[in-house]
Amino acid sequence: TEILRTFWNSPVGPKTTHFWGPAFNWSITIAAIADTKKPPELISTNMTSVLCVYSAMFMRFAWMVRPTNYHLLVCHISNETVPLYQKRFVNDLVLNL
Repeated sequence: TEILRTFWNSPVGPKTTHFWGPAFNWSITIAAIADTKKPPELISTNMTSVLCVYSAMFMRFAWMVRPTNYHLLVCHISNETVPLYQKRFVNDLVLNL
């Protein structure tokens, strides 16, 4: 119970936005993973590019904010890699046309 109490009262615990922001941000990653099953012509290159820029900016924020928010950092690393994987499919579609 001491471990749970420590987590509950930590500066990045569930009583703060440092926890709930990344928790809900995972829905972006889950949606991007679901989009990998879609045909490449349905994936928006503009939205994929914006998501990559957004995640890159907020990776730095997650690293620089005090206390360092590793949960947010890992979430944005995932948000960066999944759309880049999708972009490969879009590029294959464009290059093969």
